[in-house]
Amino acid sequence: MPIADSDGTSIYYERHGSGPAILFVHGSGGHHAAWWQQVAALRDEFTVVTIDLRGFGKSDSSMPEFDGQDFPGDVVAVLDQEDLTDVMLVGQSIGSVAALRAGLLRPERVSSVVLGHSLGGVSHPELKELAAADRAEAVKLPVIDRLLTKPFQTERADLTFLFQQMGTFNVAKMQDLRNLDTNGPSLEEIQASGVKVAFLAGEKDAVLSVKTVTRAHELLTGSHLEIVEGAPHSMYWETPQKYNAAVAHLRRTLTAPKEAA
Repeated sequence: MPIADSDGTSIYYERHGSGPAILFVHGSGGHHAAWWQQVAALRDEFTVVTIDLRGFGKSDSSMPEFDGQDFPGDVVAVLDQEDLTDVMLVGQSIGSVAALRAGLLRPERVSSVVLGHSLGGVSHPELKELAAADRAEAVKLPVIDRLLTKPFQTERADLTFLFQQMGTFNVAKMQDLRNLDTNGPSLEEIQASGVKVAFLAGEKDAVLSVKTVTRAHELLTGSHLEIVEGAPHSMYWETPQKYNAAVAHLRRTLTAPKEAA
């Protein structure tokens, strides 16, 4: 069983396939197995790495409390353990915050970071205000309606049930991740790192609006923007074919100049 040591904490991860590396960082209700539709689709072309942050899945969950500030180090531990370079980190929701911070900690290993349905915890007053307004609307909805569309819940009751069951394997909760946003990186720090950033958004995301993500893209010079038509916040689960195509496209596009050199 592959285990990385993150300052004394055991972090479970899996590595599948071969080729350019993609490492997925789950959100508050996920863990390594949540990426089953991505691993199967992408491992023939890419090295696909999935991890469990501390308190999630098979990683160490024995500590009395969890600090979201430790999560980026969990990602770094896996990058170092596997000696990965030219990696594209792909975060889901709040997992994107951990992904971005890990990328900034290891720019020699991480060539790009995809912020899935997230602003990555960037410290910027206008973006914080826009995201807060989006959250104020999102909390009016039941949690499941924020994450999956109503038609999907009706038509795929089986996958909706499995989606909800995924979180029952975790000890850490959403509140354990919230302080990841504290002291986030500035736009200038991201640009100075040399790590490429892409925003991946769903047209029907009920948590973070396309308008807000587009504004973040405009402010972060050199960033990329992918908006997937008809996709919700949990795009990776509900519309996996569209999500996988977007991730594969970004992996090829963001590394093309470096590979050509």
